[in-house]
Amino acid sequence: MASRRVPRSRGSALNPGSGPAGKLPSDFDPQLAELAAAPPSGDEWLHEIKLDGYRMGCRIDHGAVRLLGRRGTDWGDKFPEVIRAAAALPVETALLDGEVAVLDAAGKSHFADLQQLLSGGPRAGLAYFVFDVLHLDGEDLTSRPLVERKRRVHELLRHAPAGGPLRPVDHIAGNGPAVFAEARRMGLEGIVSKRAGDPYRSGRGPGWLKIKAAARQELAVGGFTHPKGQRTGVGALLLGHYDATGTFRYAGKVGTGFTEPVALDLRRRLEPITRDRCPFVPLPEALVRRDATWVEPALVVEVRFSNWTPDGRLRHASFEGLRLDKPARDVHRE
Repeated sequence: MASRRVPRSRGSALNPGSGPAGKLPSDFDPQLAELAAAPPSGDEWLHEIKLDGYRMGCRIDHGAVRLLGRRGTDWGDKFPEVIRAAAALPVETALLDGEVAVLDAAGKSHFADLQQLLSGGPRAGLAYFVFDVLHLDGEDLTSRPLVERKRRVHELLRHAPAGGPLRPVDHIAGNGPAVFAEARRMGLEGIVSKRAGDPYRSGRGPGWLKIKAAARQELAVGGFTHPKGQRTGVGALLLGHYDATGTFRYAGKVGTGFTEPVALDLRRRLEPITRDRCPFVPLPEALVRRDATWVEPALVVEVRFSNWTPDGRLRHASFEGLRLDKPARDVHRE
């Protein structure tokens, strides 16, 4: 676990002299957004730019900091600059909700840039974007309205250096269709719309909506085909998702969008989890004819595609990157 301890006095800059009035949660069980076809238009909605990174909770306990993914994995060793910045905040205890992402020179986040950073690439533009706070100095904030929680985020991050790795996420109140249109014009991934007066509720629900400017989907790898010609690693990934009954359904394949090093890395990750039987139900007969290699559905990837076919297959899919922050069992068709 990557953490840093710094001296603390009783209380904080936000709650001077306050004592521990509640227990800091030990895990991170985030609220999730439902996919919506169009943004809501009411004034009771707040709209944020959808970031293209890894969702994480930041747990601060008297200077010891952990970055927690949805499956409980501690990512602190991957993002030490975020750990150091969070440890320096003037709080005793806190649980923040946000997203680790990498911004380019134009201020846009790109999932591929985060993948490159995790593979040893440039770290410029890395930041933890905080859009919510669940706990602060002994106070459980999950029952408070979103607008209050966002105000507390901004108050807390006033103490973080400008341009540093900790940044609050701004929002626009109301007029969702116009906000979404501007996001599309700017070439952004989309927006997330949240009800201003709602409490924080773990799990997926209608209080948070995500509206995507381009079709993207997380899917689990159930197999792969071997490369042909000059290609190495894998030819195509065979993808699937779980339905409401827990059945793993075939959703199509992706054979473009990855470089040769990425294809080799995928093969390295898939080799140890090969299996004899096809994990898809029902068995896609066309895959048998392609001499597919089956794997345990454990690796999650994200793809961009044009649309779904009537029989539930991806059309014109392109590989975007690995989702090491997502458990395969949580992958459902959106």
